[in-house]
Amino acid sequence: MTTLTRPKKTADNAAPAGTGGPLHGLTWLVWRRNRTAFLLLAAVTVVACAYCLYQRAEVVDFVSRYGNDARYAEKFDEAFKPVFDRLYALSSLPALLGIFLAAPLIAGEQEHGTVRLVTTQSVPRTRWITATVLLPLLVVLVCTTLLSVAFTSLWSPASRLVNYGDWLGGTIFDITGPVPVAMALFITACGFAVGMVIRRVVPAMVVMVVVSFGTSVVWDWLRVRLTTPRTRTGPATGDFPAIPDSALNYDQWLGTSDGRLLGFGTCVDAKSEAACMADNGIVHKIIEYFTFDQMPIMQWRGAAVLLSATVLIVAFIVQWTRRRPL
Repeated sequence: MTTLTRPKKTADNAAPAGTGGPLHGLTWLVWRRNRTAFLLLAAVTVVACAYCLYQRAEVVDFVSRYGNDARYAEKFDEAFKPVFDRLYALSSLPALLGIFLAAPLIAGEQEHGTVRLVTTQSVPRTRWITATVLLPLLVVLVCTTLLSVAFTSLWSPASRLVNYGDWLGGTIFDITGPVPVAMALFITACGFAVGMVIRRVVPAMVVMVVVSFGTSVVWDWLRVRLTTPRTRTGPATGDFPAIPDSALNYDQWLGTSDGRLLGFGTCVDAKSEAACMADNGIVHKIIEYFTFDQMPIMQWRGAAVLLSATVLIVAFIVQWTRRRPL
């Protein structure tokens, strides 16, 4: 009687690399060629999240002792300013991703001719660009989401203490909630597009420096326009109206009887402030401010704008790849 035995697996009949598991084919190739950048991003994410969780215990202890009260903002700043200063560096992460990850990725494939080799091996262009773009975007999505959750959990118990309660000035708004995730995806998509069009690594990286700076300028302009500030009006003869303790003063105006708004310093240098106000028909002092409860809607609106732009850029990349020579 003959006994059948299973043949031993040898190097000759072993499964080729990249054919099993969640990563295979083109996805495995994209991971393999960019694994250093992906692993570095993952390491930064793990270290930053661990740091946030470690420091959160001390922040919560401070808040439980003194309360989340603006009166103790200076004391909190003395204790925790170095902690948050280190974490504010996360605001530059989207720009770094666009410059050092996204811009060289497609540009490098084109500059070294790798893309021609890949697309001549029975691989459709659309499939190649899908794998090349979606895997990095997925890695960026996961890592920036974890970073945002970690930092938000550190900041939220002391929201009126961190940066003296200023959540709109830039850093806090940009690295909490959905904003850092949407911004990172947008800048990364911009990097892909720039690299694809320019086709050279170093020029693409230089252009992305300019794009990142321009995006920050536009975002600073857009941030305070994501919702309408609240207003309070008082008589011209008194001080500007008071606003809630947790509110952020955005702007101040002088209102005339015919509905015009003048700058709050219109009559500052006048010999007689009362006479100046009378001559200009000023009857009101108006103050504009943002309250903390407006922050979530502003962040989600800003994220929606960035994500919509990201979708358009990815669609442009796919169309360009399908219609232009590689």
